[in-house]
Amino acid sequence: MQPEKVVLAEILRTRGVSGEVVARSQTDVSGRLESLKNAQVDFADGSSVPVEIVTAWPHKGHWVLKFSGVDSIEAAARFRGGDLWVPYVNRGTLSNGDFFQSDLIGCRVIDAANDEIVGAVEGWQQYGGAPLMEVRAGKRELLIPFVRPLCDVDLKAKTIRMELPEGLLEL
Repeated sequence: MQPEKVVLAEILRTRGVSGEVVARSQTDVSGRLESLKNAQVDFADGSSVPVEIVTAWPHKGHWVLKFSGVDSIEAAARFRGGDLWVPYVNRGTLSNGDFFQSDLIGCRVIDAANDEIVGAVEGWQQYGGAPLMEVRAGKRELLIPFVRPLCDVDLKAKTIRMELPEGLLEL
């Protein structure tokens, strides 16, 4: 089952006095925030508002966004902690051979050495290196690095055939 929406950025704080916000990108689609014009912002209280993005530019590892009609620090403050999202059908496209992590959830991980099913991808963790797949293997949860050269992904078959690092399954 696909999600209804895709979060593209987490709004961290206000910036300056003209209503800008600083956001942490959550998208792997190159150029996605720069080209985004319309989105929604979800708030912690469960409410949501549409926004029109006037400008977006990278700044010190994050993004500065300016929404139409938000022209003061006070008006921008309400967006702090919000999630900027678009409907799933508008999530963007990746280069051929690349995958959204959400597309790999539910895929069976197969050990290429013996063709045995290790488990199924349930989620992801990222800490700066290769992303880690959270793989449910019976009653265990394994963290397996997703290293493209070691993986053969078949989205139609919902499988990821991998050359697993030696000793990983014994941890």
